[in-house]
Amino acid sequence: MAKKKIISESSNPKKNKSDVSVGVVGSGSFATAIVKMLVENCKVVHWCVRSEFVKGAIELRGHNPTYLTAAHFNLKSLKLTTDINELVSACDVIVLATPSIYLSDTLDKMTCDYSEKIFVSAIKGIIPKVNDVVAHYLRDEFKIGFRNQAVIAGPCHAEEVAMERLSYLTIAAAEEATAEKLERIFSSDFIKVQTSKDILGNEYSAILKNIFAIGAGIASGLGYGDNFTAVFVSNAIREMEIFLEAIYEAPRDVNESAYLGDLLVTAYSLFSRNRNLGNLIGKGYTVKSAIQSMNMVAEGYYAADSIYKTAKQKNLKLPIIDTVYAILYEGKNAEKQFKKLTAKLN
Repeated sequence: MAKKKIISESSNPKKNKSDVSVGVVGSGSFATAIVKMLVENCKVVHWCVRSEFVKGAIELRGHNPTYLTAAHFNLKSLKLTTDINELVSACDVIVLATPSIYLSDTLDKMTCDYSEKIFVSAIKGIIPKVNDVVAHYLRDEFKIGFRNQAVIAGPCHAEEVAMERLSYLTIAAAEEATAEKLERIFSSDFIKVQTSKDILGNEYSAILKNIFAIGAGIASGLGYGDNFTAVFVSNAIREMEIFLEAIYEAPRDVNESAYLGDLLVTAYSLFSRNRNLGNLIGKGYTVKSAIQSMNMVAEGYYAADSIYKTAKQKNLKLPIIDTVYAILYEGKNAEKQFKKLTAKLN
């Protein structure tokens, strides 16, 4: 009987792996994909999962029992725990990869000294507790300054990472040395990394593209075709630029992969949970039933409320954001709302 292939081991067994002490918090699909990226370069990856069941299942089977089950790990490369303090104490770099709605519950348990740690957000949503992005939440609630923060942006679907299909990351960090350290531990034969200093721009764009992807999914469910979707996405990137400039002006080009590329893959890909949520709504599901039918969190749903209200406070004209919000939170009919939207797009 042939041995099962351990696909998370480095394709180059002679490669010298890093001694950087890195940990991942979260056990969903993207957290699992990040662990897969890191074991390519790091001797040991610490992994804080949500329950003893998940921990035991990974230790027994060598893979996450719920997400990306095809990604098998060499257990010698992992140190599993359910204790956030154990992971943070052991690591210099901590990657946060939980859904945004669960982050505060996770970090509220953190009592160890984290003052010299680097926290990397792979979260693409708004923190409900404070109605703000992760970067501000870490700064305001935990006194973790931007010098000790970084943000991971796409385009990078977890499912394609599991299959070792070529994928791209943008790592945004205020400190160049931090960005270079993270680039070294994330880069591999199937992961290409670019660096940026636009922490807030990358974080907000990752949130906005999820909302736009819900809209693209609604359009698909309603029967709109590729021609409309192309116009929809071209308008969406313009709305993203308007919002980003209003929130935080910085030297950025929204046509770069971290902005436009991530928007494109999230709006078009069948792997996109936000697009899939929208598709169900377009087909006639209620918002509540569409959310309940999914086994993963669609961050765009929770973010739409916050982004819409922020846009209104700043008097921004964002017809796609307005339309998605009206359908998700005001109970407006999707077909009628999109018919109105078509007159506003160009």
